[in-house]
Amino acid sequence: MAKVSVIGAGSWGTALALVLHKNGNEVTIWSIMEEEIAMLREKGEHVDKLPGIKLAKEIALTTDLKEAVEGKDYLILAVPSVFTRSTAKSMAPYVTEGQVIVCVAKGIEEHTLMTLSDIVKQEIPLAEAAVMCGPSHAEEVGIGLPTTVVAGSYKKSIAEGVQDIFMNQVFRVYTSPDVLGMELGGALKNVIALAAGMADGLGYGDNTKAALITRGILEIGRLALKMGASYETLSGLTGIGDLIVTCESKHSRNRKAGMLIGQGYTMQQAMDEVKMVVEGVYSAKAAMGLAQKYDVDMPIIEEINQVLFEGKPAKEAVTELMLRDKRAEHSNLMWPAEA
Repeated sequence: MAKVSVIGAGSWGTALALVLHKNGNEVTIWSIMEEEIAMLREKGEHVDKLPGIKLAKEIALTTDLKEAVEGKDYLILAVPSVFTRSTAKSMAPYVTEGQVIVCVAKGIEEHTLMTLSDIVKQEIPLAEAAVMCGPSHAEEVGIGLPTTVVAGSYKKSIAEGVQDIFMNQVFRVYTSPDVLGMELGGALKNVIALAAGMADGLGYGDNTKAALITRGILEIGRLALKMGASYETLSGLTGIGDLIVTCESKHSRNRKAGMLIGQGYTMQQAMDEVKMVVEGVYSAKAAMGLAQKYDVDMPIIEEINQVLFEGKPAKEAVTELMLRDKRAEHSNLMWPAEA
């Protein structure tokens, strides 16, 4: 049994706390918001984000970050990606050498273009940083539907430790050393999901969605490989797997926000309507920054940025993607010599 704190009491943090408790770990949930912890105490569930899914009474609840961090074997960092750095800064005074911090949010920091695990390593150098991601909506994990994810770390023992505390008969965990590939896949698929949602909002069909998913993973893969990630990662659960579920699911906040934008909402109106953090909006500029830094062609990412931040109509963006210059699907495939 491990002592584990989940830092962040949103839908994903709460769902993971349920998994950890089911596996016999000693679990604490922390939130910066007193009203959120009060709700969990009084109602025994997250009525806003996971209604009807009850928390076990043995799960401790606190707003005291020192209490949540000190003496724990694992710290599951489940705050939205835009709060990763500020939360890590606040945690740092209480972290001791060797504590494992597992980043389970998905995003790239806009102004530094750093991954979340790199932020943790920068702010808390004493800690061991790990990540966990894959096709895993909190709404389904919370009710125990079979789900498969990947635990990543540059140290095999750390990844296997994360695997041990989370894995059970309905929550399967693989391990991987390709932390960079996992984090890029997890962050950038949210941007592609915005595009898929816009296509749905515009009333386009399955053909359009399939094209966006397929070309989207190609864009993510081009960038990830240029940055040093592995092809296998992008073809696995944290690449194409996570992209499919985020582009298709009714639970996907990125797809929902995209649908609203396709229907004519502004980016801000869509985010207000979703009432949850839409990670793809925050990762879109970072994705464009990485594309420019590594000189990688990412036309879907570019069009999404124009829709989100420059007021370009979603329908016009789709039209421009369709009318790009003619080209081969895969430039590295060679034609046989013609007679």
